[in-house]
Amino acid sequence: MDQHSNIASHQGIDSSDPLKAPAPLVIAKQGYFFVGGQYFEGPDGRYMGGQMYVEYQIPHHQTKPWPIVFFSGGGQSGLNYTGTPDGREGWVQYFLRQGYATYVLDQPARGRSPWHPEMGALTRHSTQRVERQFTAPASARLWPQAHLHTQFPGSGQFGDPIFDQTLAQNFPSLASFARQQELNRDAGAALLDKIGPAILLTHSQSGTFGWLVADARPGLVKAILAIEPSGPPVYDNVTIGAPDWFKEGPFTKPYGLTAAPLAYDPPLQDGEQLAFVRQDTADGPELVRCWSQAEPARQLTHLRDVPVLIVQGEASYHAPFDHCTQAYLEQAGVAVSYLRLADHGQSGNGHMLMIEKNNHEIAALIAQWMQTHFTWPHADIPTQDRP
Repeated sequence: MDQHSNIASHQGIDSSDPLKAPAPLVIAKQGYFFVGGQYFEGPDGRYMGGQMYVEYQIPHHQTKPWPIVFFSGGGQSGLNYTGTPDGREGWVQYFLRQGYATYVLDQPARGRSPWHPEMGALTRHSTQRVERQFTAPASARLWPQAHLHTQFPGSGQFGDPIFDQTLAQNFPSLASFARQQELNRDAGAALLDKIGPAILLTHSQSGTFGWLVADARPGLVKAILAIEPSGPPVYDNVTIGAPDWFKEGPFTKPYGLTAAPLAYDPPLQDGEQLAFVRQDTADGPELVRCWSQAEPARQLTHLRDVPVLIVQGEASYHAPFDHCTQAYLEQAGVAVSYLRLADHGQSGNGHMLMIEKNNHEIAALIAQWMQTHFTWPHADIPTQDRP
C-alpha cells in the first residue's frame, strides 16, 4: 500500500473508490481568537482567566446568513465536532458543506482555554465511567434503554483503538458546574457581541450554556440546537440499574434549567425562589418522573422568541428524561421541537451523537429542521457581509 492509500485508510476514506470520498472543502477564511476573560492578581503576579478559545471557518460557498457556534459537553473540547475517533468527517465539515460558517469553542479552563488554580478544582472521567455512560452502556445496563446501543464505532471498551482515541481527547473539567455556567455564559455572550447573530449548538453539560447565553443576548441567538441538553430540570437523575433504574439526584438547577439565574416573567424578587412540583406518575414505564414549575408557571422572558430543537438518542442515558426538558420549556412559553432519532430511522444511538457511526445522518435531520424554520437565500453571501 502506498503512502497516500495508507493515509486515506487511516482517515476512514476508501481511496479505491473516489465516489465514496467527500469532495474537498473550500474554505474562504479561517483562524482563531479568544473572547471573554478577566485579569486577576495571583500570589506572584497578574494573570488572565475565563477566556474562551474560538476557532472559525468560513466556507467559500457560504449560503447561510447565521453561523453555527459549537459548544462541547462535559470533559470534551471542540474536537468533538471537527472529526471522529475513527477518522470520519465531523459535524463541522458537514455544516460547512451546507453553507454555514462555523465557530468551535473550547470552554474556559479546558483544552486550549487556560485553567488556573484560582478558577477552582478539576474533575475527570475514568475509563469505567466513559464505557458505562457513553461508549458501551449495554455492558452495564444502568438504564432501561442502554441495551439498544449499537452506533458507537468499535467495541467502545478499554483497549479498542477507537475507544483509546476517544478517551485521549477527554479533558479535566472544573468541578463546580455552577462556575462553569457563569464562565461560559459570559464568554459566550462576548463571542456573540463580536460575531453577531448566530445559531447555538450545545451538547450535554453545555445545554445549560445555551439557555444562559440566549438569556444574556436574546436578540443575537437565532436558534438553539440542544443535543441531549443537561437534564433533567431541577433535580439530577441517577441511573442505578434494574429493577428500579432511577433515583433522584441533587438539587442542581434552582432556576429550573440552570444553576445561574435566568430571567422569568413575573420576575423573581430578592430572595424569592421558583416553586417546583413533581409528577405523581411518569409518562411511561421507562421514563423518570419530571419536575415542573408550580402553576401558574413563570415564563422565560428572553427565550420565548428563540426556537429550540432537542435531539435525543434511542439508547442514551438521556432517553428516560429529555422529554422533561421539553415539557419544562413549553410550560415556560418556549417553542420547542423534539427530535427522537429512532422515530426518524436512526436507532441505537448513545449520548455521543456527533461521533457515532451515523453522525452525518443525524446532522442531516438537524439541517432539515433548520430548513423548515428559516428561509435561506440560494446565492452565496457577499464577502463583505460574512462574519
